[in-house]
Amino acid sequence: MELLIDGTMTEFEIRHKDLMGRIGKLRTPHGYIETPTIMPVINPNLNSIGAEEMKKYGAEILIANAYIIYRKEESREAAIKKGIHAFLGFEMPIMTDSGSYQLYEYKDVEVSNREIVEFQQRIGSDICVPLDIPTPPNVKRERAKDDLEETLRRMQEARSIIQTNLLTGVVQGSTFLDLRGECAQRVSEIGFEVYAIGGVVPLLESYTFDKLVDIIVASKMNLPLNAPVHLFGVGHPMIFPLAVALGCDLFDSAAYALYAKGKRYITSDGTRKVEELCYLPCSCPVCSSYSVKEIKENEDLLAAHNLWVTFEEMRTVKQSIVERSLWELCERRCRAYPALLNALKQMTKYSALIEKYDPVTKHPFFYLDESSAHRPEVLRYSYRLNRFTLSGNVLITTYPLSQGTNATERGRFDHLFFVKPPFGPYPVGLEESYPVGQSEIPTAVDNDAKTIALQNVLKLLELNRHVKFVFLYDRSWEGHPLIEEIRRYAEVRKEG
Repeated sequence: MELLIDGTMTEFEIRHKDLMGRIGKLRTPHGYIETPTIMPVINPNLNSIGAEEMKKYGAEILIANAYIIYRKEESREAAIKKGIHAFLGFEMPIMTDSGSYQLYEYKDVEVSNREIVEFQQRIGSDICVPLDIPTPPNVKRERAKDDLEETLRRMQEARSIIQTNLLTGVVQGSTFLDLRGECAQRVSEIGFEVYAIGGVVPLLESYTFDKLVDIIVASKMNLPLNAPVHLFGVGHPMIFPLAVALGCDLFDSAAYALYAKGKRYITSDGTRKVEELCYLPCSCPVCSSYSVKEIKENEDLLAAHNLWVTFEEMRTVKQSIVERSLWELCERRCRAYPALLNALKQMTKYSALIEKYDPVTKHPFFYLDESSAHRPEVLRYSYRLNRFTLSGNVLITTYPLSQGTNATERGRFDHLFFVKPPFGPYPVGLEESYPVGQSEIPTAVDNDAKTIALQNVLKLLELNRHVKFVFLYDRSWEGHPLIEEIRRYAEVRKEG
């Protein structure tokens, strides 16, 4: 729980954590919301699913485009007169966007930053957003820097206007990671209740999810830990596990309606063209009540299905945080599409960072593929090898306790270590302890798991150069180049 100095609760209370993901409770003027969560996008001119109806799907907060409301005099006056909640017919929290997406799409909007921020304040938005400059990927650095400076100027202006509502500080910087980090740091110095990572929609559209990973990490490393982070424009459920694992808390989803308009059927691991469906691979209220033919012919039904499955996936993500199995969920989901697998591999490069925030104890460790070898738990185990105090003669063997060296042979040694990929050496006393003793590993493991295990064997040997080691390995380890490295520190024997 995050507390202020006087003992009162802050705006954002963290309840559960796994990796860099967390379940939190955000306080707004219209009540609390639990994160991570999806904010369905509501367009009062187009939506087939009304604001109040969103509650049955699981929505705790909505997001509406203040610029779309503002640019039509009739809706602008009605929103000012009634307030955004009565205008939309939704008495729960509402976030309003400023029109930055329209600025990206059409290069101009007919409103200034001050005007749209003041409008959001007048209509009583719970969470307001300044009119930032969304810079596309891969532009020249000079442009990205200029856009960043203008965005920061607008952030400062918005902060001087908004004092009572929650205000969002937006991080820009295109695909320049140092600019993302700089922007995040400077936005943090201004101080906001919510932070957002913007300008990533083109990366989603081009399926360059590995770059998205880099941008999230570069931003998160420079943002306050006690505030929620919104990943703008991410509404497809297949990206939720990965983004939450990296520390994102809020998502806005127009995908449910846009995909329905394009006759596309959302699942947790991708999208299918509805005309190609012969069966409905879903048990949501829509798919349980209507036929394939009816859903194909009815855009509103398709939008409803898309919304159901979107919220279902977020609940799955939350449960995995509670169970502390979020990495395994990422591994399962990211194998659905090559670009997602690229992103998962990119995430493993940040394991040392993630390890700092990851809980020390979890449920049993399941080794699912080579990315499991790079999980934070494995790295943490390597860090702690220096805790073993050894003397005399030590046997390290790749054979399990029930096989290999007989009891008489083992009795000649002062310490006995077994090797279990990907962790490496562990003493008999830890055979039932987390993580090594509570890990499920396939019988045949990949080279990444073996390499990391042998690297940790080497590390143990190097930390205890005064000790006499015997390393006994079976034929499944034959030919691995690290065996010869181990020979520098230990007597090496092969059996079988």
